[in-house]
Amino acid sequence: MAAVAVSSASGLLSLLDEDDESLKLYALQSLNKIVHEFWFQIASQQAIASVEAFYEDEDFSHRELAALVASKVFYHLGELDQALTYALGAGSLFDITESTEYVQTILSRCVDLYLEQRHQEAASNDKVDIDGRLVAIVERMFERCFTDGQFEQAVGIALEARRLDKLEQTIKSSPDMVKILTYSLRVCQTLVISREFRQQVLRLLIKLYESVPDPDWVNICQCLMFLDDSQEVAKILHNLIEGTEDNALLAYQVCFDLFENEMQSFLLKVGDHLDGLSPQPAAPAQQAAEGEQASGGDNMETDTAEPAQAPETDSQDQPAAQQAGPHAQQYRRLKGILTGSTPIQLYLEFLYTHNHADLQILRNMKGAVEARNSVCHSAVIFANATMHSGTTVDAFLRENLDWLSRATNWAKFNATAGLGVIHRGHLSQGKALMAPYLPRDGGSGSPYSEGGALYALGLIHANHGQDIRDFLLESLRGTQNEVTQHGACLGLGLAGLGSGDDEVFEDLKNVLYLDSAVAGEAAGLALGLLHVGTATEKAGEMLAYAHDTQHEKIIRGIAMGLALIMYGREEEAETLIEQTSRDQDPILRYGGMFVIGMAYRGTANNAAIQKLLHFAVSDVSDDVRRAAVLCLGFVLLGVPEQCPRIVSLLSQSYNPHVRYGAAMAVGICCSGTGMRDAVDLLHPLLTDTVDYVKQGALIATALVLMQQPESKVSAFRKLVDGKIGDKHEEVMSRMGAIMAAGILDAGGRNVTVGLRSHSGYFRRTSVVALAIFSQYWYWYPLSYFLTLTLQPTALLGLNAELQMPKLQVTSNCAPSMFAYPPPVTTETKDTGAKLPTAVLSTTAKAKDKAKKKEAEKAVKEGRTTADDAQEGTDKAEGMQVDSGDKAEAKTGGTDGEKDSTADGGKDGSAEGQAEGQKAKAAKEPEPSSHSLDNPARVVPAQEKLVKFPEGSRYMPIRSGRTAGILLLKDSTPGEEAEMVSQGTPSAGPQAAQAAPGAAAQPQTNQQPEEDEPPPPEPFEFAPGGM
Repeated sequence: MAAVAVSSASGLLSLLDEDDESLKLYALQSLNKIVHEFWFQIASQQAIASVEAFYEDEDFSHRELAALVASKVFYHLGELDQALTYALGAGSLFDITESTEYVQTILSRCVDLYLEQRHQEAASNDKVDIDGRLVAIVERMFERCFTDGQFEQAVGIALEARRLDKLEQTIKSSPDMVKILTYSLRVCQTLVISREFRQQVLRLLIKLYESVPDPDWVNICQCLMFLDDSQEVAKILHNLIEGTEDNALLAYQVCFDLFENEMQSFLLKVGDHLDGLSPQPAAPAQQAAEGEQASGGDNMETDTAEPAQAPETDSQDQPAAQQAGPHAQQYRRLKGILTGSTPIQLYLEFLYTHNHADLQILRNMKGAVEARNSVCHSAVIFANATMHSGTTVDAFLRENLDWLSRATNWAKFNATAGLGVIHRGHLSQGKALMAPYLPRDGGSGSPYSEGGALYALGLIHANHGQDIRDFLLESLRGTQNEVTQHGACLGLGLAGLGSGDDEVFEDLKNVLYLDSAVAGEAAGLALGLLHVGTATEKAGEMLAYAHDTQHEKIIRGIAMGLALIMYGREEEAETLIEQTSRDQDPILRYGGMFVIGMAYRGTANNAAIQKLLHFAVSDVSDDVRRAAVLCLGFVLLGVPEQCPRIVSLLSQSYNPHVRYGAAMAVGICCSGTGMRDAVDLLHPLLTDTVDYVKQGALIATALVLMQQPESKVSAFRKLVDGKIGDKHEEVMSRMGAIMAAGILDAGGRNVTVGLRSHSGYFRRTSVVALAIFSQYWYWYPLSYFLTLTLQPTALLGLNAELQMPKLQVTSNCAPSMFAYPPPVTTETKDTGAKLPTAVLSTTAKAKDKAKKKEAEKAVKEGRTTADDAQEGTDKAEGMQVDSGDKAEAKTGGTDGEKDSTADGGKDGSAEGQAEGQKAKAAKEPEPSSHSLDNPARVVPAQEKLVKFPEGSRYMPIRSGRTAGILLLKDSTPGEEAEMVSQGTPSAGPQAAQAAPGAAAQPQTNQQPEEDEPPPPEPFEFAPGGM
């Protein structure tokens, strides 16, 4: 029997007034089927009141059905809260498995309400009475996720609801437990807002990771690092070393990955615990090695030093290793990685051997900059230091000693500090390299050179300053000059970054209390570097002194120091944020913006973004507004694709400080990504009407385009070159262009701004250094902090002995896609084309008459030449080109003909043309893939295209990574392996004391700089034929 179409619900509504309960049941069942079509009729006051009355009547046996009908009616009326209330009352009749819009909407509202109450409970630390029916629906949703295999969705709900029990149940119920664990860890690091709850999740994930058959020890140790559990990490490393050879390789990989996160104090504690766990550490061998280093350090006055030694050598101290125990060599390797000596040496050798910095670019900059322009002079020194960061190549400085010697006062401080950038990471010879400039007993050198040298030592030993700490402390205590104190404070802050050294803190605090503006600013920054990320209570002392002092430089240094202390502390920093952001002093409010940026770096926290946007448009100080917009880049580090969209309107602000902040925010957040949206946003700012906005846009664009294919960068390079050579460009814009040119080719074109490690975690030193780099606005020497953010774009494969075997990997792209840019072979300055000599028309007529007479005479004598005939046919009209120019052109043509006919005689040119056509036809298309030798340059965009070939002898111990330092498993360990011979950078004398002829040769094929042609000889103008 065919179903009868229902055209109205009025008949069914009338049954609701009947006394028979069966009729009421029939009416409710029928209404439930047609409610989505006739909800407007049911929503009438009398009808909906009847349905609600049925639900409220506890004696009515079908209350749940009435609640379901009422819920659907209120859903169509847009009253979602009431709809949810009645849906909860419907109990099991509310089927969450339905895919209808009604069910999905109510479920979303249900989850939102549940999460809201759970967050309220967590925030207030008080028990919140959550409706049991609401909990029941959420529980049913979890069951549905398990049934449908949607474990990622269940993980998201569990984390949002802060239900650790459900998170554990979800992971254990998954068929692929490791996959869900990895997903949970990534979501925990990126989306969980509460730092306290994140730590609880990490502890749970560690427990679950350890329960799987093959635990991911790399991720486990990363979690333990964020929990600051160094003892447990040491135990894991100890167990791995005592296991199989593959486990030892995994232990090395764990240490290399932990090193990339740049947590110096944590790694030192792991090393100390490891010493206690190792059965017999090779103390005598270590003491002998330290003695050798000490004896080498005494010879710092020599003109040349020995090449740096390889990080590990199995042949050395072999008897001592055997006496110390079967695994003593492995423990020594672990210690070398944890202290940083091994990875730093590997990267130093890579940057030295793969240096492709183009010295011609620097020569062009130097030639374009006026000698009296100190701003651009210092910018060129910065560009040179950045382009050769970590390469130890100081050829440009050696070639231009006279030019370099023009630096005076703070420019000399800056130039000396630049040497620390060039030799960054040369830990074994750092002090010897800077010896000519360092403070000496009984001698009084330039305080600017001494201060710059101490700053340079900090840059060389940044985050690894155990060996240089005592010397810097003695230098600080032994001087009363504020310039030297300034450099010593910055050096100490960098060398002891994050160590929390109390002795150093007291010395820095004493310098701060001297109330010297120059030294106090550096002391404030150094205190923040020393206690970065610790949220120490000593921050209260610093804030109190900031209110007492009258020096703006000291207040600014303390404000930035406070921001560094609160790095990554999130909610713990809220008290300090309120104190600084509401202060009457605009400098402290300025620091408050950086406190927000550092505390919530990479979290994309909505509350932090709202605060920054509020100050960006409402504060009365331009400095505060600029800082607020800039710090959006730090908060959004985890989601760089959102930054251009959020600051797009601010980039069009009438206030140039806000526009500058928007440019720098995009540059910071999107650095090294080459993101199209970021480049498009920065493009109009490159031609802004305000000079410092253009400067910020140039620097930001260079940061975004680092290590991108040359096809993306070539247009920007031309723009930068044009601004550098334009004498009419504003000084600030030219400074930005010079800095941008240095940033583009940083580290010999082998580094990029690495704010995240290869494991996906933020690198603390890099983020902090980028924040201090932004202070170059006030104090130019702080621009060198940018080089601390640079990370080599390299693939370094190591075997079990931490040596590099010869191997090849496949890059599935054309070789030219990520190739080095071609070198600049000639100067790009505009020398102007040679203009033809102007000849008056009367002179031309006279010459024509003379030529005709000469031609007639030649015909009579029977001697005519093709050249004479050609010259005779050249008729002059108006201004002509002098014959001397023609002779030059003719001579050049003759030489060319000689070259072309040298092999083929008269027909040489035709044959050469034919051969050229054949070569062009025979030219093969560029291959779609190519091989890379270990070690190889692998830029971030290329990583996903690099593969280890199948059947290769060496494969990574941990799959999924194709960049960074990788430990390789040897499939045929019995066979002899060929190793890569690494070139070690030599520790030569400094540029200021070395002869220019002793300069190290650059690693690129540079052409020597040609001398300019001499000016023309004096002449007198004598027109002919007059």
